Parts: sequence; C-alpha cells; structure tokens
Amino acid sequence: MPETQDTQRVCAYGIGVREGRILLVRASDLTEVPGRWFLPGGGVDHGEHPLDALRREVKEETGLDARIGELLGVLSDVRARRNGTQHHSIRLIYRLEELSGNLRDETEGSSDLAAWFALDEARSLPLAYYVHKGAALAGLNLSPRRHAR
Repeated sequence: MPETQDTQRVCAYGIGVREGRILLVRASDLTEVPGRWFLPGGGVDHGEHPLDALRREVKEETGLDARIGELLGVLSDVRARRNGTQHHSIRLIYRLEELSGNLRDETEGSSDLAAWFALDEARSLPLAYYVHKGAALAGLNLSPRRHAR
C-alpha cells in the first residue's frame, strides 16, 4: 500500500455582510463535501499575497470585486481526508468591506453557487465547520437557533 503524504494549505477567506445578509458559496461536486456552504475565498498560490488571493477567489466564485478590510483572525485545523492523508488548513479570515459588481455563480470550479443569505437563513444551511468560527471572528453567530420548549 503506498504511503500517504500529509498536506498543508494556506487560504484566505472573506466575511461579506450587507444589510444583514452574509455572502456564501456552495461547494461543487468537485470537492469532498458537495453541497456544503463556505465563505468566499480559497488557496493562496505560491508567491501570491493573501489579499491578492482573496480578491481573485472572490471574483472567481462570485463575480464580485472586493475591497478587503482588516484581518479578523487566523484559523488552523487538521482534518483527515478520504484518502487517509492528514490535511492542515491555515485560514486567514478577512472582513470584506465593499463588494461591487453583479453576483454570478462559478462554473467548473470548487463552488457552483454564490448567494446572499439572511443570518437566520444561513443558520439552517449545511455550513462548513470553519464558517462558524470565521463568522464569530466578525461578531456573527451562525450556530443553529435552539427553539424553546
């Protein structure tokens, strides 16, 4: 059996909120988690500045031009992939100060749908685990609401 190589990836993601709505993108069938909702963003290419990577990824995934705000924080986690490798993700989470242009979906990429969601609506979506932590860095609670009995 071939030995698996553990991996690491640096990513930049953005929290975009407008009129009480958050911008999210849905993972496509090309990912290990199709249908899961992510923050817009993605991998930083070798030699690329994280801010440039985030602008590029937001444009690719949503069609929008982004003005990047402050770095809200850094998330780091290790997860097992289906092939047995341990994948270390380092996620830089930025505030998206301004988004302009026409929202559109990515085609043939890691996401297949981009949309704005009211926070209550976003809480009911199958969000990637890091989205909760990233949103909390921006002062947003996307945990599902518990109904009082």
